[in-house]
Amino acid sequence: MISVLKFLFRIFGYGFVAVAIIAGISDASSSIALSEIHLAQLGQVWQDLSPASLAVAEAHIVATFDATVWQTLKQTVLTWPVWAVFAPIGLVFLWLGAKRRSQRALYA
Repeated sequence: MISVLKFLFRIFGYGFVAVAIIAGISDASSSIALSEIHLAQLGQVWQDLSPASLAVAEAHIVATFDATVWQTLKQTVLTWPVWAVFAPIGLVFLWLGAKRRSQRALYA
């Protein structure tokens, strides 16, 4: 059972890291094209791709916690670049799903 969870953690980790790499490449290419640094914000990308799910997430967080929690998330995490959000999450999943090496005695 643990090995299945570790496998799923690795799959999710690789997926998040892949999204982070793609977002980083997209930011780099748009920065080159614009001749200035351009980093796509998570909130803007989420709004462009799926405004309905963003509204559902907002309603759920406001109903579960408080409106100030949503405002804090909106002012912090949703203004971060996409790669800066997805890369650490992916690395944590990869760390959780890492295959542990058995500790063998080096000398008999």
